[in-house]
Amino acid sequence: MVSINDEDIAMTEMRKQTESSEERLFTADMIRSLGERLHGELILPADAQYDAARQVYNAIHDRRPALIVQASDVADVMSCVAFARQHNLLLSVRGGGHSVPGFGTCDGGLVLSLERMRGIRVDPERHSVRAEGGCTWADLNHATAAFGMATTGGIVSTTGIAGLTLGGGLGYLARSCGLSCDNLLSADVITADGRFLTCSESYNEDLFWAIRGGGGNFGVVTSFEYRLYDVADILGGPTFYPLDAEVIRRYRALIAEAPEALGALLGITLGPPLPFLPESWHGQPVVVVLTCWSGPGGEDEAIRERLSQLGPVLGQYVQRMPYPVINTLFDELLPAGLYHYWKGRFTRHLSNEAIDVHIDYGARIPCPQSATLLFPIDGACQRVAPDATAFAYRDASFATVLGPSWPDPTDSERNIAWGRAYSQALQPYSEEGGYVNFMSSDDADRVHANYRQNYDRLAEIKTRYDPTNLFRLNQNIVPSSHNMV
Repeated sequence: MVSINDEDIAMTEMRKQTESSEERLFTADMIRSLGERLHGELILPADAQYDAARQVYNAIHDRRPALIVQASDVADVMSCVAFARQHNLLLSVRGGGHSVPGFGTCDGGLVLSLERMRGIRVDPERHSVRAEGGCTWADLNHATAAFGMATTGGIVSTTGIAGLTLGGGLGYLARSCGLSCDNLLSADVITADGRFLTCSESYNEDLFWAIRGGGGNFGVVTSFEYRLYDVADILGGPTFYPLDAEVIRRYRALIAEAPEALGALLGITLGPPLPFLPESWHGQPVVVVLTCWSGPGGEDEAIRERLSQLGPVLGQYVQRMPYPVINTLFDELLPAGLYHYWKGRFTRHLSNEAIDVHIDYGARIPCPQSATLLFPIDGACQRVAPDATAFAYRDASFATVLGPSWPDPTDSERNIAWGRAYSQALQPYSEEGGYVNFMSSDDADRVHANYRQNYDRLAEIKTRYDPTNLFRLNQNIVPSSHNMV
């Protein structure tokens, strides 16, 4: 329980604006009633820590929530969900805070932050780990690496496990181990009506199906249980090449024939100022292949040789390293506080025409922090049926993210225009939908396409668990019972 004095409350009787633009007043009694039910911290606009607490990873979202709760346990989460439902508040659920569309914050509503809920327990005998919803992939990788194990996670260590997994979960181990959501064994969920439900293949199976790719539409996931694999040291790191279509075509052939233990992402970016990349290539458009070989160490040299066959190697740092290290390589390049605008595309076949588009726009990358990334999602990902989870595009070979990122807000218009035009140019060579975690806030019209054959079932489950659409700050699946105003 937190203590709030009368002076604090007097300073924080505020107005919030609902989606219908109707103004309502937060009273001192309402604020006190919430605070008295919490073990975590309730932060109000008058508090000294408010500005720090309201910040999210993407600086483009400078929003001012009326209330921020840093929950310490499941009871706090239940109290916040009940409060938001009772007062018809906008509710933002924040895990790692990396949501590029800014779903982890809002204006005038309640931000429920899980950042203090980061408990982890590894069960080495069962090859599993249970982690609370506020954990990042750095937290989870650190815990599991002590046992020589890992599961598919992201490529930036500060990303939250919750958002990534709920959207599907791409990463270096996906070709051999499947998506993050494919390795989810169970989850604890607080639903819109305040129930605490455990879901798995045996309990609340419909909810379990929906959260594996359906995003945050169905409740607040307070803990995740994952399957683990024996992955300790890997051969990993970047190899840089000139921006050339032939390099990408050879990469396409490499993925088609390589063992699934080879996780290899292709990026198009501006050459970073790394000591192993010649200075003449710093700031120049390049192709980079980010390697994560989790196979036998005796084949390391063969992997390096195969990488050298993709094209002229400008610079390379591919070494044996603990698996968690590979997930930190982007951390310095993409710190919190940059401006981001992303677009996502699924590609069944990486055509020569699509490669030409990548070369065209890659030659005009507007900012050093920007990158295009192609994630292979073949192998184990495609051995899951398209209706076995909410993640619908099991026939896609690559998930593409167009990732304009920049430090100066005055450059926003130029970067956003580049990303939009790039995405439009790729449309004829891509599937209709894209990966929900790569979508921006202006992609609401693509939600149905993102889930294609699974959308109707997701809408039915949404109606069952969240008929009033309390959990709407996401790539929203609208319940059939919800009256859109």
